[in-house]
Amino acid sequence: MSTASTVSTTYLELSQEGGGAHKFYEVTVDGQTVTVRYGRIGAAGQTQTTTFPTVEKARAAAAKKVGEKVRKGYAPAVQGQRAPRQVTRRQVSSAPSTARAVAPMLWRFRTGSAAFGIHVDDDRCWVGNQAGDVYTLDHEGAVLARFSLPDGVKCLVADDFWIYAGCDDGKVYDLSSKLPFAAYDIAADVDIFWLDIHEGVLDVSDRDGRLTVIDHEDEHQWSRRSQGEHAWMVRADDRAVYHGHHRGVTAYAPDGGGELWHTPTKGGVLFGWQEQDAVYAGTAHRVVQRLSKHTGAVEATYACDAPVYSCATSPGGRFVFAGDAASSVYCFDRDGRRLWKLGTGSGSALSMQYRDERLYLVTTDGSLVCVDASEAAISAAQQGTVPVVRDVKLAAALPTYAPATAAAAVSTVDRAPAGAVVVECVQESGRLRVHVVSDGYDSSWNVQFPRAIREPGARYVVDALHPAAGGFYRVRGDIRRLL
Repeated sequence: MSTASTVSTTYLELSQEGGGAHKFYEVTVDGQTVTVRYGRIGAAGQTQTTTFPTVEKARAAAAKKVGEKVRKGYAPAVQGQRAPRQVTRRQVSSAPSTARAVAPMLWRFRTGSAAFGIHVDDDRCWVGNQAGDVYTLDHEGAVLARFSLPDGVKCLVADDFWIYAGCDDGKVYDLSSKLPFAAYDIAADVDIFWLDIHEGVLDVSDRDGRLTVIDHEDEHQWSRRSQGEHAWMVRADDRAVYHGHHRGVTAYAPDGGGELWHTPTKGGVLFGWQEQDAVYAGTAHRVVQRLSKHTGAVEATYACDAPVYSCATSPGGRFVFAGDAASSVYCFDRDGRRLWKLGTGSGSALSMQYRDERLYLVTTDGSLVCVDASEAAISAAQQGTVPVVRDVKLAAALPTYAPATAAAAVSTVDRAPAGAVVVECVQESGRLRVHVVSDGYDSSWNVQFPRAIREPGARYVVDALHPAAGGFYRVRGDIRRLL
């Protein structure tokens, strides 16, 4: 005789005043299966499912999980009664440029919404806007593809081969393969302003001036509250994590977060850039300052005529570029001498990157702009001669990709192709981990893997694995479920 299982669900919330935690935790027991769903209030959240040998053990595990959360301040609630907490969207003003000439734009792509995110690599230009769109283009402006993310894109960052988008839904999406995945889920009380990723370790700066560090398994490592609020800068390398806020730049040791140095800047930091031995802070006091990574000493100052919204350098810091609140873009030599100032023709540059004598800008009117920054083109522009700007149009059948939110969204294969790597999802001390099955790898290392598609016992095929300095593997290429 069979007995029908009874499904029971416990829904809890933790909401604190003054910008604190605002998150939920839900536990559902269905026979021998326990499903936990958690995240920011108003969001779908992440889901983890575990199957136990008996119904009794499933109920006991669920009760333990609920008890742990209640002791941390969670309380029973009715889903939907509390509204999602508002995230901070950067409010910027942009005045007309006072420059006498306009920069020599080669092409311009209008994304349709204010844009902050930019990354330019050997093959593509990436731009992300507040509508949640990330577009990829080639260097001549042809639009290649579109990623449709659930919320506004705060920033785009690269960590070697991997490209990540930090979004207003509190997640960081890996855009490196054909199908984007949520690689990190930031704590519900962290209002992301900027982020950086180095060797798979995520560094997040937020509205309250905090720096939060999360490892490759999406687990909190440490956090520090800096001297100032509104932390719009975070950059990381092997040496330190560099955190810029409204009282200057603070460097922390990557292992544990001990303060290495703090340097006050001329005005609050609105943007940050880094080279091998220096960090560059663009400030509200109309300057970019170059700081030594070793000591924090100010090595050079680059004076603009309005608050600096963005900055970048050519390789090695030979040239320093800046974009201000008055729709102008500047170029300086290494020592701080201004070489030129030109209008952008498309609003103020909120982010920028230099590559191969071209300066790429994302602006307040939502455009990705490619500027010819060669000496000849700039000289001609200063004399009033600029090329006709080519406005890029979207292709009629543009490939569009949305994030995979469950294992069902992953394509399947019945065997591993030659040269591919097989990994397996296993339960370890109550957590789902992923390890390598294929020969030639260290099976004790974890594999950084999308949490949304992990299922106990499931095997997956990946194109390649690369070792990271922290003693784990990173996936490169597509992920497929092995049947």
